[in-house]
Amino acid sequence: MKPWTLSPASMPPAELPLLLHILRTPQQAASLSPAAWDTLLRQAESSLLSATLHYWLEQHGQLAHALPQAREQLAWAAVQARRHAQAAYWEIRLIGKELGGLGLPLLLLKGGAYAAAGLPPAAGRLFADIDVLVPEDSLPEVEAALMLHGWSGAKLDPYDQRYYREWMHELPPMTHVRRQTSIDVHHTILPRTAAQRPDPRLLRAAARPLAEPPGAAILAPADMVLHSATHLFADGEFDKGLRDLWDLHRLLTHFGAHEPGFWEALPARARQLELQRFMFYGLRYSVALFGTPVPPATRAAMAAAGPNPLLLAVMDGLFTRALMPRHPSCRRALAKLADFLLYVRGNWLRMPPLRLARHLFHKAFLTPKNPQQSGA
Repeated sequence: MKPWTLSPASMPPAELPLLLHILRTPQQAASLSPAAWDTLLRQAESSLLSATLHYWLEQHGQLAHALPQAREQLAWAAVQARRHAQAAYWEIRLIGKELGGLGLPLLLLKGGAYAAAGLPPAAGRLFADIDVLVPEDSLPEVEAALMLHGWSGAKLDPYDQRYYREWMHELPPMTHVRRQTSIDVHHTILPRTAAQRPDPRLLRAAARPLAEPPGAAILAPADMVLHSATHLFADGEFDKGLRDLWDLHRLLTHFGAHEPGFWEALPARARQLELQRFMFYGLRYSVALFGTPVPPATRAAMAAAGPNPLLLAVMDGLFTRALMPRHPSCRRALAKLADFLLYVRGNWLRMPPLRLARHLFHKAFLTPKNPQQSGA
């Protein structure tokens, strides 16, 4: 198998969902039948990409050609996304003020970073919480400052508290008691127990400040791309997988066009942060599903980070099923098995085998069944 070509058995062109065809070639939307529009809207909604589809068609001058009913539905999704973006920006400003006395930059991750910096993935994107990255030795101060301003941690049992504080890469999730917004405070981007150990000091040192909101910062371009790929391909749940892969595609396309030296720096930065395998998968499936214009030299530099041909064929079969929209028209044979195997893989990547076995035993048999008591 060629290292950057998915085999026909892994991704038959006829089985590419309509949503992917339109995201790759939005001009095709002008010729869709009413039944095809219905399918497209359902696939987009199941992938959390309805508002994104609105902005994408509008950007390419295709929204006017949409079926009137479809255009109305997409417009409502765009209104919701705009209100969400306004609320998220306001929340980021409030969090910045609440943590302002600590002398730390408000280093934003994922959706909050895209929104605050006005990056392409922000168009139409919805996200549930604000993610921030702080030094590990500042966690007690950050948590205390947030609690002083009305943030409360999830009511977890002692085991789950230990799970987050000793083994994971973040504090237990916190919710503001009045605003009912959520924040995830990270001290690194992978669990302490994971095999890969990206140095968060390198991420913080290369971060770039934003002019607005005051005190906010985002990861450097290569680091943001690496985090996007790692967040997707180190995880075990892919219900938002296509949305997250679209984020990665948009970041790669944007930085590749506007950030001098981006493509040359990406492979070296991936090696430095021990994230080569996740970036290999990110480039591979972004190219395969969205046609991301990755230069041949970058592909060649990342090819060695991939698995052996046999394992790669297996992973192609799993990822090309799990990354599809969660709609019946897109669920290929063995999709549920792929979801399960990738869930097991995600947990395997988080912890050593013995600790993982103990963790899964505890979650299955010893954790209280009340959902309020289980957060890990």
